[in-house]
Amino acid sequence: MKTRATLASLTLLLFGSVGALTAAAQSQDDSKDTTAKQDAKDAGHDTKDAAKKAGSATKKGTKKAANKTAQKTDEASQKVEDKTKPN
Repeated sequence: MKTRATLASLTLLLFGSVGALTAAAQSQDDSKDTTAKQDAKDAGHDTKDAAKKAGSATKKGTKKAANKTAQKTDEASQKVEDKTKPN
């Protein structure tokens, strides 16, 4: 008799657990869609920010190189002018 009651209790516990897990899994599937969508949006924003940062760094580097080139060209032209000046 006690075995039968224990078996019935375990059966109810098992079916209850399966039902709870099924409900939890289904609610997770619903939240995965919104989470995946938000993840995609966040990835897009991160890509945009990275591209802007890379563009700014390229602009800064190009500007720095152009200014340094102009400075060295001026220095070289001064040297040539000094060497070619009649004494």
